[in-house]
Amino acid sequence: MKLYIYDHCPFCVKARMIFGLKNLPVELVVMLSDDEALPKKLIGQKMAPILMKEDGSCMPESLDIVHYIDNKDREPLVTGKTNPAISDWLRHINSYLNKLLLPRIAEAPFAEFATPEARRYFKEKKEANLGSFAELKLHAEGYIKNVNDDLRKLDKLIVKANAVNGELSMDDIHLFPVLRSLSLIAGVEYPSRVADYRDNMAKQTQVTLLSSIAS
Repeated sequence: MKLYIYDHCPFCVKARMIFGLKNLPVELVVMLSDDEALPKKLIGQKMAPILMKEDGSCMPESLDIVHYIDNKDREPLVTGKTNPAISDWLRHINSYLNKLLLPRIAEAPFAEFATPEARRYFKEKKEANLGSFAELKLHAEGYIKNVNDDLRKLDKLIVKANAVNGELSMDDIHLFPVLRSLSLIAGVEYPSRVADYRDNMAKQTQVTLLSSIAS
């Protein structure tokens, strides 16, 4: 199987996670950010992730991919109960997080930006929605303070390092990609339970953090 992704993309991380959790091989194919032709050829529109199954058919939508792979062997792993407090926390942080993340992502050495054209494509598309990255970066310090406050609240919600609610659930599939994205941001302070959970999930899912390219 092949999984077509962008490395920075949290939705792609969700799909990657299930392969790591189940220790299943998958070939990761990083698409260039400005390559509209390939995803359109595979599924008729530009989006990621895209799973190409063994028979050559393709499936989009990260959660559909998670469900398909998790249930393929009829022994699903992601079966735990969810906690509404985790959903609320994610809804809150996601309301402002892109204003901090996207300007950093646009400058980071991700494979989807291997050409200047691909990097420019991403920047122009995102700035059209969020506004000037240069302007957003002026407010980065305030956003990092908000993140640090929110991570202290999250710390109280974590039950175990290997599953946020004690048993693998969809909350883990939604939460870890956010924490992985945050590892790109220098100056973020992780309380001990958040750090342990993030590091444990990175190991379990075989999805590396972005700390080595943090800025």
